[in-house]
Amino acid sequence: MLKSLIYLIILLSASAALPVQADCFDDAARYQRVNPVILRAIAWQESRYRPDAMRKNDNGSTDYGLMQINSIHLPALSKYGVSSNTLMEPCASVYIAAWHLRQKMDKYGNTWRAIGSYHSETPEYRDKYAGQIIKILTKWGATSQPR
Repeated sequence: MLKSLIYLIILLSASAALPVQADCFDDAARYQRVNPVILRAIAWQESRYRPDAMRKNDNGSTDYGLMQINSIHLPALSKYGVSSNTLMEPCASVYIAAWHLRQKMDKYGNTWRAIGSYHSETPEYRDKYAGQIIKILTKWGATSQPR
């Protein structure tokens, strides 16, 4: 599945100069069978929809692009021609994020644990991140929380 994702990213690279389109979220979500609203909430949490976002982390890693894909994934992704430059391409970033979220959902199911694990599998950070996504979704009216 990763190999077909990479072929799709290569095709998307041709349109890298275009701003991120809603279709990227919908198409990537459909392709990986994840929720497009969750992907949009992750993009908001990670970069406030800024495709040029880049963040150096305390552990020496770097988060790249719209979806803030961490450099720890580059060794696996580089086997398919994905570089840090690719991660700065908005649609490619969304497709890779959808792939990453799908990996977490395959591991944890369709749960907040999976969504929080997009950021970290360390329980403290995972749960905090899931809470941040819940707050975004609640603010958008996309979910409700028990009182």
